[in-house]
Amino acid sequence: MNQLSIAAQAAAESTQVGNPLVNIGIFIAFVGITLVIVLRASKNNKTAADYYAGGRSFTGTQNGTAIAGDYLSAASFLGIVGAIAINGYDGFLYSIGFLVAWLVALLLVAELLRNTGKFTMADVLSFRLKQRPVRIAAAISTLAVCVFYLLAQMAGAGALVSLLLGIDEKLGQSLVIVIVGALMILYVLVGGMKGTTWVQIIKACLLIAGALIMTIWTLAIYGFNFSELLGKAAEVAGNPEILNPGLQYGKSDTSKLDFISLALALVLGTAGLPHVLMRFYTVPTAKEARKSVVWAIWLIGAFYLFTLVLGFGAGALIGPDKIKAAPGGVNSAAPLLAYELGGTVLLGLISAVAFATILAVVAGLTITAAASFAHDVYASVIAKGKSTPEKEMKVARRTVLVIGVFAIAGGIGAQGQNVAFLVALAFAVAASANLPTILYSLFWKGFKTRGAVWSMYGGLGSALLLIIFSPVFSGSETAMIPSIDMSIFPLANPGIVSIPLAFFLGWLGSVTDRGTEDAAKQAEMEVRSLTGVGAEKAVDH
Repeated sequence: MNQLSIAAQAAAESTQVGNPLVNIGIFIAFVGITLVIVLRASKNNKTAADYYAGGRSFTGTQNGTAIAGDYLSAASFLGIVGAIAINGYDGFLYSIGFLVAWLVALLLVAELLRNTGKFTMADVLSFRLKQRPVRIAAAISTLAVCVFYLLAQMAGAGALVSLLLGIDEKLGQSLVIVIVGALMILYVLVGGMKGTTWVQIIKACLLIAGALIMTIWTLAIYGFNFSELLGKAAEVAGNPEILNPGLQYGKSDTSKLDFISLALALVLGTAGLPHVLMRFYTVPTAKEARKSVVWAIWLIGAFYLFTLVLGFGAGALIGPDKIKAAPGGVNSAAPLLAYELGGTVLLGLISAVAFATILAVVAGLTITAAASFAHDVYASVIAKGKSTPEKEMKVARRTVLVIGVFAIAGGIGAQGQNVAFLVALAFAVAASANLPTILYSLFWKGFKTRGAVWSMYGGLGSALLLIIFSPVFSGSETAMIPSIDMSIFPLANPGIVSIPLAFFLGWLGSVTDRGTEDAAKQAEMEVRSLTGVGAEKAVDH
């Protein structure tokens, strides 16, 4: 071990990050308040529309805030701030990609999806195609994306708690992941979409307010001179290249290709994320769906600007070496900055917000996955449309328990990974498995059932295979399984291969499918998606 890393380790050990009792106290207070809200919201969960779509009773502003709460995950707060603190300019590319992605969702997907669907993405994809094969494929891809995203959130929970409670042992972190998973299951079982939405609204307000306070505080230290802050970050890092592009993605041709692959996944992934798409069904009209996306863009855009200041602020005030040596690694940058600025109290508040972030996002993901299985697989495929809403909701609740256990087990396995990076993989899977089929369904009259099935399975299968054979999974120090090496695909993100392949398979499957699709259904879908005539209405209470 060289002198620098020994010094960094010593510095990290000498930093007693906050008071564990204060941190836990603030977090328990937050959990208590949100549980009361979830219990109150759950009193109105009488129908499937209540449980899956909150009775379509939320306004565009409320839903936009909830979308921001759903979207601004642990990756946005912990991962991106850490990535900027360590890699500077290249870390901020995550923020840009996550934000630009919303334009794709707004212009191509939000309104049309709200008009055509009922509860899940598969409602849209199977509208004019054969129900059984399309619903099964859509449910499988939804579950795959949700599980990937859940891994990132659970890894974030472990990293955060290891820092706050000084738990370095894997066993202690694993126990925390189990507790977070149990809370998530409770929120979703009791509150459904209505309870989950209110948790997300509260969490979005707290997260954006917390980030704003830290941003103003950090800038105030440098006299509101952003150039001075950047200069200090470069000086502490001992590397002026931190301010230039290419520190992470410009070292070789492979890393440049990796950047293009990452950019494709981030920009095209949002419009294929099932838990984001499901939020469009919680509003009464397509106009409100549009309004909710615009509102979300403003909130998310402001937050990502804050991450630029917070990332370089963490680099300047703490330093990359200290961040890397902290118990939570790269994901510790934001909590360490909070402690540097406001001591134990600010750290406790920001950490509680980060915990809330994880809880709200995992609740949203879990209800999406459960709805997809119960509504698309059980009600439409197993029960062949003869199920009752009560039975469907019972199956959804059982699915929540199964997914919760999976998420806990996966989160324990994914400890130590940068959560922004894990989310980028989820985006790649969403962009490959879902987006081509959604766009073809909405905009191409010649799209057939075989094209939908090939596109979803081909996109999902290729993305997962490439991840398994990439340096992310094995063969490098930071890999999920560093002890073995089966990395034959050189890129860390599969998007550059799997996304075009899914579009190609959708086209190829459709042109080779001799079956005839229902022309009347196709015409109905076109009219409904563009005008809203016949769209699902709000549920009156």
